[in-house]
Amino acid sequence: MSVLAANSHILYREVYQREQQQQQYLQSSGSFLLLQRSSGCWADRRNRDCKKILRRDTRADAFWPDLSRPTTVEMEPINDCDHLDQILLHAKQLSQPILIDWMATWCRKCIYLKPKLEKLAAEYDTKGKFYYVDVNKVPQALVKRGNISKMPTIQLWKDGEMKAEVIGGHKAWLVIDEVREMIQKFV
Repeated sequence: MSVLAANSHILYREVYQREQQQQQYLQSSGSFLLLQRSSGCWADRRNRDCKKILRRDTRADAFWPDLSRPTTVEMEPINDCDHLDQILLHAKQLSQPILIDWMATWCRKCIYLKPKLEKLAAEYDTKGKFYYVDVNKVPQALVKRGNISKMPTIQLWKDGEMKAEVIGGHKAWLVIDEVREMIQKFV
């Protein structure tokens, strides 16, 4: 059975043979519908629902991504103390938190973490702004103001002062989870 779609990336089918059963996955943008064939009937395996579905009642569901929201948001750089003051004042007027990633171009973990933070910034696009500071390109007064001793350091600022921070010396997915928890506390 073939499925026709306007774009081959929208919907595709993979077939696997395992222990004399045929499993059919219909995948689209990370979501899937699993149908398992057994003795001429198809069983719907979504949410562990095992009711039998006749072949004529089977249809393919496509799940479309939300294209109205960006998938990544590029973080803006902070260049000096005056720029940080302007950002903090603007955030205070909007009563929104800002997240600052203190990084360096020579730091591997910083470089690896930045695109993941940009994806996280897309999730919280309307609730706060994300910035980064390259500690080698800014005056040391700015680095001292942030009280930075290790990198990468991700700080959440609200109402003109630093409220929480995560020092990201471990796995990126753990750091992102900690940052997400930190954001949810203050949003």
